Amino acid sequence: MQGSLMLDIDGTWLTAEDRHLLRQSEVGGVILFARNIEHPRQVRELCAAVRALRPDMLLAVDQEGGRVQRLRQGFVRLPAMRAIADNANAEQLADHCGWLMACEVLAAGLDLSFAPVLDLDHQRSAVVGSRAFEGDAARASLLAGAFIRGMNAAGMAATGKHFPGHGWAEADSHVAIPVDERSLAQIRAQDLQPFIRLSQQLAAVMPAHVIYPQVDALPAGFSRRWLQDILRGELQFKGVIFSDDLSMAGAHVVGDAACRIEAALTAGCNMGLVCNDRAAAELALGALQRLQVIVPPGLARMSRQAFPSTEYRQDPRWLAAITALRAAQLID
Repeated sequence: MQGSLMLDIDGTWLTAEDRHLLRQSEVGGVILFARNIEHPRQVRELCAAVRALRPDMLLAVDQEGGRVQRLRQGFVRLPAMRAIADNANAEQLADHCGWLMACEVLAAGLDLSFAPVLDLDHQRSAVVGSRAFEGDAARASLLAGAFIRGMNAAGMAATGKHFPGHGWAEADSHVAIPVDERSLAQIRAQDLQPFIRLSQQLAAVMPAHVIYPQVDALPAGFSRRWLQDILRGELQFKGVIFSDDLSMAGAHVVGDAACRIEAALTAGCNMGLVCNDRAAAELALGALQRLQVIVPPGLARMSRQAFPSTEYRQDPRWLAAITALRAAQLID
């Protein structure tokens, strides 16, 4: 039975403490950060060590491209998504980027990258900025849809973030509590559009640690209004909902880590992430052990069913993608 807590580890190999935590049935996922990664072979060995303990474990990373790219040495340095939009063949380039990213992440032994970013670039949010495809909702949806097609073609499920849109709020939810004062009608007409248009192509969604006070007093990731009424109800989204990192400052409004994971799951999240704070992860784990949460079967479908070949660079599509991205001066 897969658990509903995703946590991180300290280094490039598993410690005895890591192994003890990963054996707990409430832990269902591990997310890797730059400190966990040296090169492709080491990542594969680390993933294999996790799976030897827990074959059902979901293994994730943030590999968006641009400044948010944890896998670097031995991997293609993908562009920020905003750099794609100005090209005449932007849709094709987005497809290539999604396919390349997914091939490399899967071949390293991981299940998924939390991508793509569906936030709009309103040129207000520094934390979003060039991570977004575009400021125009229709154009962002088109390019993100192409990126998702590339991911899916490589065998990876897509996670859209940060629902219902982080691009307007100026504060960085890693260190503050962002607020978006717009009405639901304004948000629905703009930032919600990529989620509306792509909801049936997404296997998962990650909500924002942003408060939209005209809709709910709680950040979206703790809001039944956003997750149940709007995402599940209006958008008819039937996939997995991952919380954003519950250690971030934007999540602290609901209390300690135990309160946060309980609030996130009660609101509608299926898996809670607690990263870069082992004490908080242990507190969240204790809360889950008391709550006895039932995890939906959709989480298991996020895992790829077999290890892909590490020979993906022999695929003709690899050469076509690399050639197109170099011609657009998006990669070296």
